[in-house]
Amino acid sequence: MNQHLGAAEAALKAGRRAEAITHLLAALEEDANRPLGVYRALLLQFYATGRFAEGERWSAKAVERFPRAADFWNLRGVFLRKLERYSEALPPLEKASKLDPKNPAPMVNRGNVLLEAGEFARAEVVFTKLARQEPRNAEHHRQLARALIRQGKRDAAMSRWRQAVALDRSSVDAWLDWAGALDDVNRHQEAAEVLENAVAANPSEPRLLEAKVVVMRRAGQTREAEAFLHDLLQRLGENAWIHFQLGLIFGDADRDRANHHFRRSVELEPGSGHNLVTLAESLNRTRTGDEGANVEEAYQLARRALDGRALTDSNLKVLSEILTRVGAYDELAKLGSMKDLGRVWAGSGRHSAFLSQLSRVRDTEDKLELLEQHRIWGRLVESRVAAAPIQKPPPRPADERIRIGFMSSDLRQHPVAYFALPLFDHIDPRFDVYCYSYFQGVEDPVQAHIRNRVAAFRWWPDISSRNAAQAIANDQLDILFELGGSTHMNKLDVMAYGPAPRQASWLGYPHSAGLAAIDYFVCDPYSAPSRPDLLFETPLLMPHSWLALGRMFSDFHEIEPGLPSDRTGRITFGTANNPHKYNRPMLALWARVLKSVPGSRFVFVRPEGGAASFVAHMRAEFAANGVEPDRVEFRPVRGRHMPYYNELDITLDALPLTGGTTTTEALWMGVPVVSLVGDAFYERLSFSILSNTGVGDLAASDADRFVEIAVGLAGDRQRRLELRTGLREMMKQSPLGRGDLFARDFYEMVAQVLAAPPPSRLSR
Repeated sequence: MNQHLGAAEAALKAGRRAEAITHLLAALEEDANRPLGVYRALLLQFYATGRFAEGERWSAKAVERFPRAADFWNLRGVFLRKLERYSEALPPLEKASKLDPKNPAPMVNRGNVLLEAGEFARAEVVFTKLARQEPRNAEHHRQLARALIRQGKRDAAMSRWRQAVALDRSSVDAWLDWAGALDDVNRHQEAAEVLENAVAANPSEPRLLEAKVVVMRRAGQTREAEAFLHDLLQRLGENAWIHFQLGLIFGDADRDRANHHFRRSVELEPGSGHNLVTLAESLNRTRTGDEGANVEEAYQLARRALDGRALTDSNLKVLSEILTRVGAYDELAKLGSMKDLGRVWAGSGRHSAFLSQLSRVRDTEDKLELLEQHRIWGRLVESRVAAAPIQKPPPRPADERIRIGFMSSDLRQHPVAYFALPLFDHIDPRFDVYCYSYFQGVEDPVQAHIRNRVAAFRWWPDISSRNAAQAIANDQLDILFELGGSTHMNKLDVMAYGPAPRQASWLGYPHSAGLAAIDYFVCDPYSAPSRPDLLFETPLLMPHSWLALGRMFSDFHEIEPGLPSDRTGRITFGTANNPHKYNRPMLALWARVLKSVPGSRFVFVRPEGGAASFVAHMRAEFAANGVEPDRVEFRPVRGRHMPYYNELDITLDALPLTGGTTTTEALWMGVPVVSLVGDAFYERLSFSILSNTGVGDLAASDADRFVEIAVGLAGDRQRRLELRTGLREMMKQSPLGRGDLFARDFYEMVAQVLAAPPPSRLSR
């Protein structure tokens, strides 16, 4: 026997696959005319070790040398499938079937390729044939069900899954597919019953136990799921997946406990990229302790996760958010383009990922692409909702009262509530106001205040989306406003069920949601898109401003006398905007301003300033544009940032997603804001606020004008002094500061809308 072949055989017996591959390759390099068994051994080891690209190259050589070897053609098709070269994978698999028609493996692989390629009708044909040839093969029925469900043939798919588990009660994948399909359309109780039967047949199977917990959580049975998991810890001992699920349950309700369980899941299963990414996400959301340290640890975990691991759509979303937050733009670019990532998230139902997409918009093509991504998501949700609609109650008896609902988990100590409060403090006597929240924390004074002002405050921290929609429908509203979009702890998909006859978006999310069931979008003459095609919904136009300042804006925060530049001898620019709005073109524009004002500095008033990576990345971006790193400073604070406006002479607005809360706060503290105006709603938020305050001239139409305005302000001490002492009073006297007039206009606008015919939803 050849020396290399003997060494390869010994390595295989010892389980040293990589060593075996090395010797097999050496043997073939010595003599390409080795027998069929040598090629087969090499290809099988490539597959076993996940070296698919090498396997594909050598499979091409194998079929050239042994063109009648059906298993080589089959392996070639499998390697191409693993490389996601689906169209190339099909011909070798068809060739394998012709060479060995009695072997079902090539046909099975062909069906799998078609499933993964999204050719579900063709996959149905393949698996139907296989199921007829081998009617007692449970896996054929399972795969046929998968092809059917993706074509919307729900009843037929359910029948095939039922048949699969009847043939093989140990088929865990069939049980999971069946329960998952039910859960996807909010048939939680049926999914739970399927999993009960599955666990009874496979009592120790962790994937089924975990699926049971997931269904319980989605059905709003959080406390029951927690008790079940603690019982499993007692019975099964320490398991990574149990700690992982406990972490998900505690989540925002107790972030420190959640982190403990996520850490334990990583310790127990260090090779799990998903566990690693989830811990990183949880740390990124942790506001207790040292937030900068939490952000830094999240970033370092994200870098570990990026190191050669296969990433799911969900992982990509989390990593994108973390990389954006610390300004790691080189690493962010490696995840994918704005279009590619957006399409992935849209197709997998991850609407919350779109918020960070706004900062990646560069031109009109991107804006239209972002709209389409929202609509792809919307159609996906609508198809799921259509499979399990809610029951619409009969019309309530006619009366003169108007029932208006506001749905948001942010009706508490949160910026959304700051601007929504005027509507609760000045309720029109014609209206009964209903509020809906899914907030998972503890009630604070702001939430208690709102609860005491309205007709009903429904607080459902553990409810499922479908049950929430049904309960809202039972309140028989005339119109429902969602105030949160898909931001954290909100349930945007509730709107897809159409729980109210008319529905609108306002305040919480600066873009069309993507649901045909949302009829209106609240804006004003300044914030309304300059291009109608950049909004799905019918604009509801407030006469002056789309928002007003609530009682949270008070004289409690003092403005220090004089100007910061008088105290420091230099101009200080800065921002308190969230880093999810940052991007390289924006930072380059800010750097242009600093270069044009000698000796000036820039201050980030953000909790991320306590993270070493954020500091390094921001200074590097300014340095790349000619601004010395020591001119960039950081104030790592959260929630106590208002006094720091006394350090800033001028704030530079984010773009294309401009400021909202930060713009109003800066102006309230007497600090002018320079903004850049675009066509879309999210590019015009600050323009509206500045214009309503009376300083619309601070909004620029292009980048050159942005620099010109900022440099002009820096050189105009008298105007900055007038603004420092006068902006707060200007806001108080403007439409922004007249909460009573804002509420009157808002409720009157709603009354007029309800008196008019509803807009058509067919064109969306």
